[in-house]
Amino acid sequence: MSDLFEPDIEPGSASAGAEGTQARYPLAVRMRPRSLDELVGQDHLLSPGSPLRRLAESGTSGAAGAASVILWGPPGTGKTTLAHVVSRATGRRFVELSAVTAGVKDVRVVMDAARDARDLHGRETVLFLDEIHRFSKAQQDALLPGVENRLVVLIAATTENPSFSVVSPLLSRSLLLTLRPLDDVAIGGLLRRAVDDERGLGGQPHLDDDALAHLVRIAGGDARRALTALEAAAGVAIDRGGESITLADAEQALDQAAVRYDRASDQHYDVTSALIKSIRGSDVDAALHYLARMVVAGEDPRFIARRLMIAASEEIAMADPSALQTAVAAAQAVQLVGMPEAQIILAQAVVHLATAPKSNASYMALAAALADVRAGRGGPVPPALRDGHYAGAKRLGHAQGYRYAHDDPLGVVRQQYPPDDVVGRDYYAPTDRGGERGMAERLARLRGLLRGKTR
Repeated sequence: MSDLFEPDIEPGSASAGAEGTQARYPLAVRMRPRSLDELVGQDHLLSPGSPLRRLAESGTSGAAGAASVILWGPPGTGKTTLAHVVSRATGRRFVELSAVTAGVKDVRVVMDAARDARDLHGRETVLFLDEIHRFSKAQQDALLPGVENRLVVLIAATTENPSFSVVSPLLSRSLLLTLRPLDDVAIGGLLRRAVDDERGLGGQPHLDDDALAHLVRIAGGDARRALTALEAAAGVAIDRGGESITLADAEQALDQAAVRYDRASDQHYDVTSALIKSIRGSDVDAALHYLARMVVAGEDPRFIARRLMIAASEEIAMADPSALQTAVAAAQAVQLVGMPEAQIILAQAVVHLATAPKSNASYMALAAALADVRAGRGGPVPPALRDGHYAGAKRLGHAQGYRYAHDDPLGVVRQQYPPDDVVGRDYYAPTDRGGERGMAERLARLRGLLRGKTR
């Protein structure tokens, strides 16, 4: 069972300062923060009085504040680091399991040991369970007694939405804390610290600004990825005898050319615009190119997914109603899966949208209706359509004379639906492309029935 427990020498601690000991650990492990104050990018979870602060500062007495927590966020945002920092800050006994390799038997062993530690030595146990979403329902249920009876303070980490991946009883007994992808400023500061800190590169070699910018871009908000890339780039620089890490070193280490793309610059808007216009123009190859540029540059995949949902309705709409379903499904999958796999899902959505028949008829119809409303058109709702369920409605004539469409064999009855001043206004004009082909004839018949022109 020794593999379940944290090693006696923690990477990044004072005991690990010897050169031989440090060299055994990757840079991302050596630079793991030793206190909450060294954490970056999760300020919304670390303010005074926050659940994580209370957990870290509640000591070994079992005082209020030692609630179990579920940490939900993308890879490399600090879930494992938070668990280690909290365990050291509290002085509690710390046990780590991975849901990839552990089972119910391992959970029971941890619970038995936690009971002994509490009853014999008065020590609380922090159980860090990584990738809890990989546990089955039965395995998660095995955690419930220990969590409910405070045998352990559970810190569970997941990259998937806990609403779908964690059983309700466990979710209700824990605080759900959402970690955000690290922004460029946080990643840049982390890399600078790793270069200068004795636990990291110790100031040699230096890091050029353009190399730093490239490492920040390819990190995609993932601290572990950023530090791993920095370590590889430093290795290239050292091998060639350089005193600094250049952009060429970073590119060689990562086998990836620097993308001239800044999410805060005009390039962000230009590439996004080019993606949407390529989809509108049905050039699937160009659309995939611009998607690739956004992905490689570290663009937030949720931003891309939002743009695709908008394009599905604005550029395609009823010409292929399933395009919106694909875009929405892609956005949900991006939230559940995360990068890098989410880029495959985004590519599928882009291919669907770019190759679908195009229509902006719904968009233009809304624009025409908005123009009328803003111009002051839109009188009172016809009395027959008004709400007739409250006291006094009948006296006012509300809902009187309303014709129930389902009573008619055709399911359509002659009746005035719009206000008087927009009667006869035709907003929607379908195209003859895709699913809208043939809709013009059907629409003309519907309008004729509604307005009493045909039967």
